[in-house]
Amino acid sequence: MSRIGKIPVVVPKGVKITVKDGGVLVEGPKGKLTFKLPLGIAVESKEDKLLINRTYNSKQTQANHGTTRAILANIIIGVTQGHKKNLEIQGVGFRAQAQGQKLTLNVGFSRPLEYDVPAGITVKTPKPTEIEVDGVDSSVVGEVAANIRRLKPPEPYKGKGIRYLGEMVRKKQGKTVTK
Repeated sequence: MSRIGKIPVVVPKGVKITVKDGGVLVEGPKGKLTFKLPLGIAVESKEDKLLINRTYNSKQTQANHGTTRAILANIIIGVTQGHKKNLEIQGVGFRAQAQGQKLTLNVGFSRPLEYDVPAGITVKTPKPTEIEVDGVDSSVVGEVAANIRRLKPPEPYKGKGIRYLGEMVRKKQGKTVTK
């Protein structure tokens, strides 16, 4: 039995869970998400808990057991609280501005970069050098944050670029002059 898979998922008040046709539909105050269950995994809803069980034991089913439980727990957190990733911009004159579903970045190129934010994700810029990515689905939030970071990753000599909040960039030593 999977150590993580056998732990029941607590369902908070205000969250409605429907299990049918090999899938789980979770509805909460922030939105709704669906998850298609892998083969060999069954989900049972009892009172305010979700129980994840295996219908048979194979190596793949054992691997999917804990993963399914973790994904369902993340979905419940997403529809109640939401997921958030923070990015910071470092560099002289580098800044960002969010306008609706567009993010405009001035990060050292000859023209500003524009990033179209997908539906269901909100991007805010509380300061010109900070970006907040919010959403219900944790995988989509992480993917959008990674795509924004990919536009100008931090370079290894001065550390200029877009990075996650608190990310440490290893700096290389520059050229040295010998006499």
